[in-house]
Amino acid sequence: RIVSDIIAYTSQNMPRFNSISISGYHMHEAGATAVQELAFTIADGKEYAKRAMETGLDIDAFAPRLSFFWGIGMNFFMEIAKMRAARLLWHDVMTELGAKNAKSKMLRTHCQTSGVSLQEQDPYNNVIRTTLEALSAVLGGTQSLHTNALDEAIALPTDFSARIARNTQLVIQEETGITNVADPLGGSYYIEALTKEIADKARELLAEVDAAGGMTAYVASGAPKAAIESAAAEKQAKVDKGETVIVGVNKYRKAEEDPIDTLDIDNHKVRASQVARIEKVRRNRDEEQVKVALANLTRGAQVNRAENEALLKDGRDDKGVPLPPSQLEKLAADSETNLLALAVEAARADATLGEISAAMEKAFGRYDTIPTPVKGVYSSAYEGDARYAQVVEGVEAVARRLDHKPRILVAKMGQDGHDRGANVIASAFADMGFEVISGPLFQTPEETAKMALEHDVDAVGASSLAAGHKTLIPELVQQLKDAGRADIKVVAGGVIPPQDYDFLKKAGVQGIYGPGTNVVEAAADVLRLLGHNMPPAGEEMEAAE
Repeated sequence: RIVSDIIAYTSQNMPRFNSISISGYHMHEAGATAVQELAFTIADGKEYAKRAMETGLDIDAFAPRLSFFWGIGMNFFMEIAKMRAARLLWHDVMTELGAKNAKSKMLRTHCQTSGVSLQEQDPYNNVIRTTLEALSAVLGGTQSLHTNALDEAIALPTDFSARIARNTQLVIQEETGITNVADPLGGSYYIEALTKEIADKARELLAEVDAAGGMTAYVASGAPKAAIESAAAEKQAKVDKGETVIVGVNKYRKAEEDPIDTLDIDNHKVRASQVARIEKVRRNRDEEQVKVALANLTRGAQVNRAENEALLKDGRDDKGVPLPPSQLEKLAADSETNLLALAVEAARADATLGEISAAMEKAFGRYDTIPTPVKGVYSSAYEGDARYAQVVEGVEAVARRLDHKPRILVAKMGQDGHDRGANVIASAFADMGFEVISGPLFQTPEETAKMALEHDVDAVGASSLAAGHKTLIPELVQQLKDAGRADIKVVAGGVIPPQDYDFLKKAGVQGIYGPGTNVVEAAADVLRLLGHNMPPAGEEMEAAE
């Protein structure tokens, strides 16, 4: 509903605005295969278009301004084929929905090079990775491009690294001549065959989505999230075993990493500055006007259009009593309510983004889906592996000592929605015998601590990507201490600059696992923290207890 309201509002009021970016990037970064990213993103676009049409919009009035957003990974030819297949599929979907304008059937897209492919180890290799990914995006026909910086697996980019990332695009655009040709690889047997293969497989998945009743129903079933998480776990297991080579990480690794300058952000200063800005806005606004605008937004969000339309069509209530004209007029007016229009009015009254979100939350509730770890991927991939068996034995030994399986809460705090790493850890640890509790996205440290206490966990693994580790993780440690549970081990993983490790350790974090960490070895280290005499990799298992 929110998306269809955005499309309706922008079509009427901002006809040259690209209303919606139909994104596959987050699926790509969560671990989706090329077929999954392609099919689910096209299915999203189809659902958005159908919902907008249900509100009475002509498809050709809004479809030319829809745009897409793909993630571009290291499988060079596959990414080119994915984008070519996407244009084919979108043309077919728009034709099926009745579009007549040729521009409605054209897939326009932005691309971003992958963040997952960036590595903390030997980071200058990331310049090469980003260049190759950018090249495949251009060869695939992107209209717009974002290139990641070499240090983004470590910290927020510096001006130095950002300039290299920007210039990567400029060199491709200005020096190579590649952009002078439309679809330069068209006609290549391999590219054409790969495009057809990925398009055919995506069509099968699209048919599965349609059979489920469309993408909204399919998402509600949990099927796409489970499929993506399974693909992510399979890929990570291959990296951990060395079957998929990552140069400088699991092969050709340097004996000692060279130091690299990274950008240091004073989180507390930034937060204080933003709080001061919000307080200034609130001091100078008309509070009554804000309250009215937010209340209108909540009421608008509470409108059930489907019920309204049914009542308007029938003209009677559920008991068969004719509705008075005044009520019919109100139902008709409510059905025309546009959430973006109401949000814009709230913003003009200087309501904050948080207040606007909270006003809609009263009607829609809060995202609270609890991830379910994928089972069997790691245990299958590591069948017969001596080190994996060693770690499993260690988990069993700890379970005997504790009188329960070692329990770990995998937490995502703050506004960081990138949960690939957290889901991979949850799946792998569950396969190794841990009892894993996965927290929902966007938790506060207080909510995470409460969940840890409720489940009586032995450890909390905090996954961080959005540069909030210096604020959120120490706060979690303090929450646990204040609750009298300083015994719960807190470990951290994700994009954390090495120079911040000492800060986190002084704050009480007992283990830190950056990008490139072998998941099995991370589990072995957590066992050591829980008091088990876990030998280093390659050594024989010592006494179980």
